[in-house]
Amino acid sequence: TSFQRLLKKQGGQRATWEYPFAVAGVNITFMIMQMLDLQSSKNDMFAAKPRTFVRAVFVQMLSEDEWAFDLLYCVAFVVMDKQWLEKNASYMEFNDVLRSTRAQLERELLLDDVMRIEDMPSYGLLC
Repeated sequence: TSFQRLLKKQGGQRATWEYPFAVAGVNITFMIMQMLDLQSSKNDMFAAKPRTFVRAVFVQMLSEDEWAFDLLYCVAFVVMDKQWLEKNASYMEFNDVLRSTRAQLERELLLDDVMRIEDMPSYGLLC
């Protein structure tokens, strides 16, 4: 439901300049891979010692819920869309919006009371 709303540009005051949906999805995937340091693990993300605390937190979440990455991806997309609209961003500001999205996700993942993706404050943005 959330992706249908985003894809069809429904809900809220839409920006004058919208981002390309598919390109945004690819960039969000890459951003999450960087944030979770996934490119450092050649074979098994559980076997490699986490190099970042965000990765360690996420590996724990993933060990308890195989859908954790999917949920994080959905949350990341709606957070990025929300920030895009709040900043009334243009395509030239896409990287800035992506950076602020990453910063917000990292902050939320490191909150003491966040044990699952569903505990993240931004999870509530999903339909």
